[in-house]
Amino acid sequence: MPCPYTPRLARRSDRKNNNMRILHTSDWHLGQSFMGKTRLAEHQAFLDWLIGQVQAHQVDAVIIAGDVFDTGTPPSYARELYNSFVSRMHDSGATLVVLGGNHDSVATLGESRALFSKLGTHVVPGVAAIVADQVLVLPDQSGRPGALLCAVPFVRAREVVLSEAGQTAEQKQQALQAAIRRHYHDVYELALARRAALGGTLPIVATGHLTTVGASLSESVREIYVGTLAAFPASEFPPADYIALGHIHRPQKVGGQEHIRYCGSPIPLSFDEARTEKEVVLVELADGGLKSVTPVTVPTFQQLVSLTGSLVELESAFAELAVTADPGRPVWAEVVVASDDYLSDLQERLQAMIEDKPIEILRTRRERGQAAATWQQATGGTLDELTPHQVFAHRLDAEQLDDVLRGELELRHRLVLGKLEETEA
Repeated sequence: MPCPYTPRLARRSDRKNNNMRILHTSDWHLGQSFMGKTRLAEHQAFLDWLIGQVQAHQVDAVIIAGDVFDTGTPPSYARELYNSFVSRMHDSGATLVVLGGNHDSVATLGESRALFSKLGTHVVPGVAAIVADQVLVLPDQSGRPGALLCAVPFVRAREVVLSEAGQTAEQKQQALQAAIRRHYHDVYELALARRAALGGTLPIVATGHLTTVGASLSESVREIYVGTLAAFPASEFPPADYIALGHIHRPQKVGGQEHIRYCGSPIPLSFDEARTEKEVVLVELADGGLKSVTPVTVPTFQQLVSLTGSLVELESAFAELAVTADPGRPVWAEVVVASDDYLSDLQERLQAMIEDKPIEILRTRRERGQAAATWQQATGGTLDELTPHQVFAHRLDAEQLDDVLRGELELRHRLVLGKLEETEA
């Protein structure tokens, strides 16, 4: 016997206006393991909080701008979190739009696309074979069309570019950038036509999962952008009323423009993000365009700290940290040891300092002294502390290369890493 379909809850109608409200989030990375630690509790707490925000702000639609999962083969508990959230969004009455990111598998996201469409969720795992399928009508709280969405996910080179023999890496980069520009404008033109057919002045929102020129990175963002594309100029986006971006984990405006934003990841995904205030973005639109953009601060669900100093200074910092730490959820710490970094029993000394304190040291780094190896001095750390891009850059530094050849090698290196990442996803 087929399972009966449960209708969505009626939308609330006690709002003071009929403006469209969208909540922009991205880069959840469900299933991430952080230096051996699961993020399950943090992600569950965030999703509970997010459902509360949808209800509190009477949100009409939630956009996840890519990287729902941390890998293309997420663990079962990560899939359960995702599936449960889709169900809860259906119960809330709000529309959910899920865009694929560079960490997501097109096949994994796409496998539940038809089922989730019955629950008011649109899934766009990759560039659609029919571009018109990427133009979505988002309903407002009354069920009427409230906005049009140019639903652009992470764009893989093979989806938009035909590879030509004999092309240089730079030519491939230029071809990809041009193809992405065309794709955005093709989708936008279809959105304009759809708006005209609806006979109104609906606002148009666009999405993306890529690096833009001038975006501030963090160590958790891979040095792989869109195939060989280093960064996409913000001037190449179509004139949408709001552009919801993902991939960069620090929340920020693009080029100082209010309507082009990265909301960032909801939890810190590396220690250098520990001091960054996390947020989602509440966007309000009306006929004629953008009305307001309001960042909503995400609570801290797991404290991360990065401490630097001598052993004496670190002992004092641990004592201060223990006073405010939650005994039920130990602080995760990165420790950079200065001046005493030559000691061979460094780990034992640090562990003795945090004994009986709600602190866990997940990573210890040494500030290298004169006795450190030349390569470690040059790189600023051990191999496991560097990204593949940084390792390759230091290798190039050891050679005498002109700027043209170095640029060609760097582009080819990004291309290889990009293909490897796509294979993983």
